[in-house]
Amino acid sequence: AAAAPALDVTLPGRQRRLGHKHPISRVMDDTVAIFRRMGFIVADGPDLETEYHNFDALNTPADHPSRDIQDTFYLPDGRLLRTQTSPVQIRVMESQPPPVRIICPGRCFRRDTPDATHSMNFHQIEGLYVDRKVSLVDLKGTLSMFAHELLGPDVKIRFRPHFFPFTEPSLEYDFSCIMCKGSGCGICKQSGWLEISGAGMVDPAVFEAVGYDSEAWTGFA
Repeated sequence: AAAAPALDVTLPGRQRRLGHKHPISRVMDDTVAIFRRMGFIVADGPDLETEYHNFDALNTPADHPSRDIQDTFYLPDGRLLRTQTSPVQIRVMESQPPPVRIICPGRCFRRDTPDATHSMNFHQIEGLYVDRKVSLVDLKGTLSMFAHELLGPDVKIRFRPHFFPFTEPSLEYDFSCIMCKGSGCGICKQSGWLEISGAGMVDPAVFEAVGYDSEAWTGFA
C-alpha cells in the first residue's frame, strides 16, 4: 500500500503570530509624532562624522574629555562615530537660513563600559528651534507639552542648572516618576524624578559657526 502523505492538506492552517515593535522603536516613533504635532520636522545625518561637525562647530574645546580616544571611536582617516545627534543640527543650519524647527532621532556611539544604564551603542533624540525671540519659556513649554503627551497629564517637569559647551544657559530636566508618582522607588533611585536629558539656549558661538546672526536669532536645543 502507498505511504500516507506527510502533509494533510485538509487540516486547518496555523496562523502566524505577529511580532511586536521594539520598545526603543516605539518610544522613538511616539516622540517623533508628538514633536511633529508641535511643528517640528525630522532631520537625519550620517553615523560617521567629522570632528568639526561633532565637536568644533558645537563649541567643544580641544581639551574637552569627550574628545579623548577613551570616550570616542575614531577612524584612521580622522572621522569618528558620532557621540551625539547634535551634528545634525549643525548640518541643517549650514544648509538653510532660519527659522529652523527640527527633531533629530538617531543612533550614537561612545566608549562607555556597558552596565544597566550605559552602552557603547545607544539612541538619542534632539530638538532644535531657532527663530526670533525664542526664550527659555518656549523651551519649558515645549518640554512640558512633550512630557504630558508621552507620559500623561499628571507628569511634572523640573529644571536643574548645568553646563554644556553648545548651550548658554544650560540645564538638565527631569520628569516626575510615573511608577511611584513622585514618592520614591527603585526606578527613580528613591528621588521621585527621572533624569531625561540636557537642554538650553543655543550658544552664540554655535550660531557664528554656521553663519547665523546671533543678534537677530535665538534658539533652544
